[in-house]
Amino acid sequence: MEEKSINNLVESCKKGDRFAQKSLYERLAPRMFALCLRYCGKDRQLAEDVLQDGFVTLFSKLDTYKGEGAFEGWARKIFVNTALMELRRKDALKISDDLEDARAMLTELPSALEDIGYEELMTLLAQLPSGFRTVFNMYVVEGYSHKEIADALGISEVTSRSQLARARIWLQEKIKARH
Repeated sequence: MEEKSINNLVESCKKGDRFAQKSLYERLAPRMFALCLRYCGKDRQLAEDVLQDGFVTLFSKLDTYKGEGAFEGWARKIFVNTALMELRRKDALKISDDLEDARAMLTELPSALEDIGYEELMTLLAQLPSGFRTVFNMYVVEGYSHKEIADALGISEVTSRSQLARARIWLQEKIKARH
């Protein structure tokens, strides 16, 4: 998205312009739906619900966007937070694994992620257990630190690291089994 035109669109949306709101929705929806799917796994209906809730939040908070930084980055945070709230509501983030066990397993497996295509990786990510998938997405895809993940999910940094390690192990095992 060209940032100048998106900022003009945002300003029109802030004034209640329904055409601008539809246009903004059409521009963002495909990318935000992909984000929602990454967090919701195979559950397309849940991803659609999160997308819808995310847009409700985005439009209701649009007046807080001051034009500083990329609009899409600002919007992504809303959709990530909406997905996390929904997963938390469904207790999908109940996480309990020992970091030392995860480290031990991680050192036993070679890295297999380098030899996989995008589509296959997306399919595997959708199959990850919810807690693993959430931490993996936040850390690897969104670039959150373990401290930020811990704060957002109400878990410890050690648990965040453990979930990431276990997600990688899970992915490596699935890739290894396929090849």
